[in-house]
Amino acid sequence: MPPLKIMPKKKHLSAGRVPLILFLCQMIGALDVPLDLVQPPTITQQSPKDYIVDPRENIVIQCEAKGKPPPSFSWTRNGTHFDIDKDPLVTMKPGSGTLVINIITEGKAETYEGVYQCTARNERGAAVSNNIVVRPSRSPLWTKERLEPITLRNGQSLVLPCRPPIGLPPAIIFWMDNSFQRLPQSERVSQGLNGDLYFSNVLPEDTREDYICYARFNHTQTIQQKQPISLKVISAKPSKERPPTFLTPEGNESLKEELRGNVLSLECIAEGLPTPIIYWIKEDGTLPVNRTFYRNFKKTLQITQVTEADSGNYQCIAKNPLGAVHHTIAVTVKAAPYWIAAPQNLVLSPGENGTLICRANGNPKPRIAWLTNGVPIEIAPEDPSRKIDGDTIIFSNVQERLSAVYQCNASNEYGYLLANAFVNVLAEPPRILTSANILYQVIANRPAFLDCAFFGSPLPTIEWFKGTKGSALHEDIYVLHDNGTLEIPVAQKDSTGTYTCVARNKLGMAKNEVHLEIKDPTKIIKQPEHAVVQRGSKVSFECKVKHDHTLIPTIVWLKDHGELPNEERFSVDKDHLVVTDVSDDDGGTYTCAANTTLDRVSASAVLRVVDVPNPPFDLELTNQLDKSVQLTWTPGDDNNSPITKFIIEYEDAMHEAGVWHHQAEVSGTQTTAQLKLSPYVNYSFRVMAENNIGRSVPSEASEQYLTKAAEPDQNPTAVEGLGTEPDNLVITWKPLNGFESNGPGLQYKVSWRQKDGDDEWTSVVVANVSKYIVSGTPTFVPYLIKVQALNDVGFAPEPAVVMGHSGEDLPMVAPGNVRVNVVNSTLAEVHWDPVPLKSVRGHLQGYRIYYWKVQSSSKRNRRHIEKKILTFQGSKTHGMLPGLQPYSHYFLNVRVVNGKGEGPASSDRGFHTPEGVPSAPSSLKIVNPTLDSLTLEWDPPSHPNGVLTEYTLKYQPINSTHELGPLVDLKIPANKTRWTLKNLNFSTRYKFYFYAQTSVGSGSQITEEAITTVDEGKMAMASRQVDIATQGWFIGLMCAVALLILILLIVCFVRRNKGGKYPVKEKEDAHADPEIQPMKEDDGTFGEYSDAEDHKPLKKGSRTPSDRTVKKEDSDDSLVDYGEGVNGQFNEDGSFIGQYSGKKEKEPAEGNESSEAPSPVNAMNSFV
Repeated sequence: MPPLKIMPKKKHLSAGRVPLILFLCQMIGALDVPLDLVQPPTITQQSPKDYIVDPRENIVIQCEAKGKPPPSFSWTRNGTHFDIDKDPLVTMKPGSGTLVINIITEGKAETYEGVYQCTARNERGAAVSNNIVVRPSRSPLWTKERLEPITLRNGQSLVLPCRPPIGLPPAIIFWMDNSFQRLPQSERVSQGLNGDLYFSNVLPEDTREDYICYARFNHTQTIQQKQPISLKVISAKPSKERPPTFLTPEGNESLKEELRGNVLSLECIAEGLPTPIIYWIKEDGTLPVNRTFYRNFKKTLQITQVTEADSGNYQCIAKNPLGAVHHTIAVTVKAAPYWIAAPQNLVLSPGENGTLICRANGNPKPRIAWLTNGVPIEIAPEDPSRKIDGDTIIFSNVQERLSAVYQCNASNEYGYLLANAFVNVLAEPPRILTSANILYQVIANRPAFLDCAFFGSPLPTIEWFKGTKGSALHEDIYVLHDNGTLEIPVAQKDSTGTYTCVARNKLGMAKNEVHLEIKDPTKIIKQPEHAVVQRGSKVSFECKVKHDHTLIPTIVWLKDHGELPNEERFSVDKDHLVVTDVSDDDGGTYTCAANTTLDRVSASAVLRVVDVPNPPFDLELTNQLDKSVQLTWTPGDDNNSPITKFIIEYEDAMHEAGVWHHQAEVSGTQTTAQLKLSPYVNYSFRVMAENNIGRSVPSEASEQYLTKAAEPDQNPTAVEGLGTEPDNLVITWKPLNGFESNGPGLQYKVSWRQKDGDDEWTSVVVANVSKYIVSGTPTFVPYLIKVQALNDVGFAPEPAVVMGHSGEDLPMVAPGNVRVNVVNSTLAEVHWDPVPLKSVRGHLQGYRIYYWKVQSSSKRNRRHIEKKILTFQGSKTHGMLPGLQPYSHYFLNVRVVNGKGEGPASSDRGFHTPEGVPSAPSSLKIVNPTLDSLTLEWDPPSHPNGVLTEYTLKYQPINSTHELGPLVDLKIPANKTRWTLKNLNFSTRYKFYFYAQTSVGSGSQITEEAITTVDEGKMAMASRQVDIATQGWFIGLMCAVALLILILLIVCFVRRNKGGKYPVKEKEDAHADPEIQPMKEDDGTFGEYSDAEDHKPLKKGSRTPSDRTVKKEDSDDSLVDYGEGVNGQFNEDGSFIGQYSGKKEKEPAEGNESSEAPSPVNAMNSFV
């Protein structure tokens, strides 16, 4: 089987069933020789080439190396042997080549300046270190100098020199004042790369006496300062504007050289008035995107990690409105030597071949020089197995005695590179350096790397096996790296097992077992979600994790990739992170990270904390005109919710101090508003910002702005003229407020004249009041009125003219020809003739009718005659009187009404109302019940409404099943108040319907129920039937009947308490008597109605009171429920729109129904 050559990095093996074997060629350089084997020295640690030391501390020059046998060390200084034994201040650390020079107790660092080189040597060769240049750091003081004060005119340019002393390393420069506060810098004032302070133009605020340049030397942690510089800028007329010129660099062109890998810094600083702006371009290309940075207000261009490709012409352009100036910087990038391929240690077995390669590049091209054991190879002992070919040494058929250390030196004028690489000739069987039985645990679907570090000479081949039976790996899913590591690119559950690594060379074989376990990946099955919350509220993030059962995860919450704040507001409980009382600082990215020993997963959510905006600030008033001003402001923080609008309010400190009024609104993108102003107002403004969360608190108030006074631009409103007395005219108006006055000395010019006369306007100027009274006017005369505002500046525009009237007086004439037409028993129509308008002496409001009922002599003594009033608006000459009492005598009179009051009354006019139907009898009771008779007693109707002709009594029995029997109709003379019914059935319930009649018809009915008594003789006979009553079957039957009755009683109670219908009602509804239905008057409008309940059978629970009486109270014929006060009103056609004066008592429902539950006795009777 042919060997598989290894690739430099790794090799994918997919050759069918070919075993996975690694053959390592003999020139692998990354193979470390175990320290228990003989090998030449290798430098492991050394001081930097340019080594600057602190002169206050001991000098330590490092040189560490390894080898077998352990190497010895020696030093050269400035190219000659440095004998450390002769200098008591110099010691070498045991087992090391590191030098310690004790200068703390005595000696100076400058004494030990020089170039040092360390050599580590054993029997197999010698390795050398770099040339280490040791220099002590320096932080010299500024030389004493007297600096004259500088005086410039406003707008001139200036350069304040720094010129720091030369230190080692170079100092860091900055400018501060005496209080150690950095001086502010800008596009106008900035510090150059050389440390000087440049002013493109000076301003009066640049005047100060303490411009101080400081130099900080980091190596010694010291700061030196220059003498303060005094600058005075004269605040005279500024210098004439001028185009830009460069302060640095000088001229139109300059050169710049930089080394590869460094930072290229190009600088252009210009002066001019106005201050110039700097732009950069590359003439023959574009600036690198990711490596270009602008510093110092774009005056400095920096390119990091420069390469030769960055060479070229760079142009800086300084511009201001007066012109532009250009400067071109030609950049050349040089390069100190850098490695392309550094030589690597070479391990060969006797008789093998090999090569050392040393390749470097630079600008200019570096020179390659070879040394062996620190000696130039040209003067070293010859070796027939070695051949030099430029940057390569070729070895062939090497022998063990030819082991050595080779040095490659690549150098040009900008620096050098030195690399040590040994050639070690060994014969060594394979050994595996990886520990045995290592357990690798890997997450499924991730790469698995099984190590097999090895050594051998000749270099061994590596082969991997899986399983206890040692089956070779043939599949193409494996990758074998050149260091022996086996990679499984995508490990699966079936990758679990034992793997064996076998190393072989001609001298022997070695093997090692390792073990692999595949674990389930950790997953976040519930990720935290983005949240937007308002400041001060609470937010919760949830994070649920699923993991391999053999791994224990650790859940960590992070904020912005750092630890959570150490505050009680942040609490973590199992799967949740809760933040209470959220503040602005809590906004950011919250990450839930689940860590196990093998993997880490995370999920993040962004918390955005919103709130109402912060208030605007820096309010400024500009463009101040008489009637407008421009307000500008700076928005406050929008607190993560964009501002939608700004609300502007104003305060008038002169007229309404402390009261803020709405002025204007502008969109949330504006920061300026042009505001319209009124004259003579001391304005202050404030601004509020609004977003979707709410409105900010108001800003601080702006400065005050007092507008100039002007004449009023409006007149008072609500001007009226009304007299309060017959001989005056009261003119009133709504005065202007202070804001509307437009100036001091606000007054009003009040003018009036009679409308129908030829008089001139009469005018008077009054103070800032709201009323003026004109006396001595005729009664109720129309006037033209106007009120004009004026102030110290002038008059308002001509006011509008309004009409008013002087005062009213009582009407003088009563309405005449009053006529009454009785429509029916409750309604009458009244007509009258209108009075002359002149006699009204005021605004005609209408006519008022007073009417009253004439009482009998007996009642008149007991009751005061009550007059009722109806008012008919406007010029109506007729009206209707509703709600009259039938069969009554009335009187009325009519009066005219104006705004002052009523006029004289017309002559009283009397009229009669015809008969009507009576009301229900006042009471009905049943007395003296016997076995077959019942006696009825009643009181006549309280309102007979005519002459009673007779009473009608109707009654019918109710049996035990609540069915109604035949109806009996009985007529009773009108003079009776008692009646006895005979020949009734014993122990029977009867229902009675009773009402009165006049010649017009039947009135409302009243109802009642009663029961005849039980026949005691039959009860005694039943008690003598002992022979039956004592029988068992009869006793059982009676018990069953009693139980049934008890059940029916309970059912009856439940139904009646729930509001169910009384069964009799259903029967009565079916047998209603049409003769006892209520009657109306023919007109159908104001007829007398009986209570609707009187025409229904008994409701559930209706029973007669214990005294068997039903009372109906008296009722007054008042219409107080139909209108307002005493002034009931009617339409022109007489339909009622008002109400009577006086009181009306509501009539109680007739029939005396009770909502109480029936007594057991009555309930028992209903089942007999």
